Amino acid sequence: MVFRYQNPRQAMDQLRDEVNRLFNGWLTNGTPAWLPVRGQPAVNVWETVDAVVAELEVPGVKSDQVDISVAESELTLSIHRPETEPTEVTYHRRERPSGDFCRTIRLPAPVDPDRVSAELREGVLTITLPRAESSKPRKINVKTG
Repeated sequence: MVFRYQNPRQAMDQLRDEVNRLFNGWLTNGTPAWLPVRGQPAVNVWETVDAVVAELEVPGVKSDQVDISVAESELTLSIHRPETEPTEVTYHRRERPSGDFCRTIRLPAPVDPDRVSAELREGVLTITLPRAESSKPRKINVKTG
């Protein structure tokens, strides 16, 4: 693919905008979404017309080991994975993390914190965050004159 610009500054402006977008996303959110976070569960977040849904892989975690809080447009998850270390063993590979971790996820839309629900099933934690009425799209009727 070949790009031809009438004005050479246009190419430089586009490059500068892309680099700024990359670094602004990196620095404002802490860790970019595409970079895996070691020791933390994988998270998927998606949005529907009615809700924002977050799904986490948390194998071996019980519901009393999970703390979920919502403030404004941020979801904070705290999980305690107890140390399950057998005595007198030699590990050859140890990849499953243990201990406490906390993660804050910026939500794409305002949510109603009073209606948030969470379900833990087969090692997957699904959190449903209903969108606030003010953030839902509305159909506007157009009158003819």
